[in-house]
Amino acid sequence: MNTNRTNNGCSCTPNASIKCSVTSCAHHCKDVDHCGLSTIQVGTHETNPSMDQCTDCRSFQKMQ
Repeated sequence: MNTNRTNNGCSCTPNASIKCSVTSCAHHCKDVDHCGLSTIQVGTHETNPSMDQCTDCRSFQKMQ
């Protein structure tokens, strides 16, 4: 994998298994739309999720 930079300037190695387009996340690898984490936690904010909009990336951290 190539080393790229996240939007906040930290070193980032894109994880090809985790696609992500959330550019406001500190883990987003700029220009490649992949997450820089080795794993992520996915959760829900609904009691009985029935659509993809009901799920959340619990590993999200706001870029500073």
